[in-house]
Amino acid sequence: MLRLQLPTDPRWANIVEQNLEEILSDHAWCEQKAATNAIMLIINNAEKEDLVTEMTAISIEEMQHFQMVHDIIKERGYEFLRDRKDDYVNDLMKYLKKSSDGSREGGLIERLLFAAMVEARSCERFKVLSENLKDEKLAQFYRDLMESEAAHYTTFINLARKYAGKVDVESRWKAWLEHEAEIIAKYGDGLTVHG
Repeated sequence: MLRLQLPTDPRWANIVEQNLEEILSDHAWCEQKAATNAIMLIINNAEKEDLVTEMTAISIEEMQHFQMVHDIIKERGYEFLRDRKDDYVNDLMKYLKKSSDGSREGGLIERLLFAAMVEARSCERFKVLSENLKDEKLAQFYRDLMESEAAHYTTFINLARKYAGKVDVESRWKAWLEHEAEIIAKYGDGLTVHG
């Protein structure tokens, strides 16, 4: 369904288990940024009623995920660490800026595809964690989040198709997938959700 071209090495879950405080903090910040992205889509596209409705739901759900991850951090006695820059997302953002044709319509489609890409990779990463973490409670937590991320990915792709206008969304998505494969090849063993 996700069509990602480069899967995450399952051994990444071992890095996660040995660095839970850092990974969970990064994960919490990822959820907050996802909520902010949905809110920005509302701000910039207030006239699109169905987009506003969908983004409102996603922003609320992402903040609920933030709270859930933050609760896990507190329950385990970890420190909620300060936000660090997300190199993977920043690399995708550079591609978004290069890809946009400058039109409002094109910018919206690229922003939706950017969001779909982040959600797709997050979904794939959470699947790896759900299948490979020895901590059963955390594995189940990531299984539940994986399903949520898949739904968000689908929402962003469907909205891109709906508002495509003259943009060929399928060819743009293919280009995003190819570029993401080049980006993710640089990552995969770091102490972040996308690293």
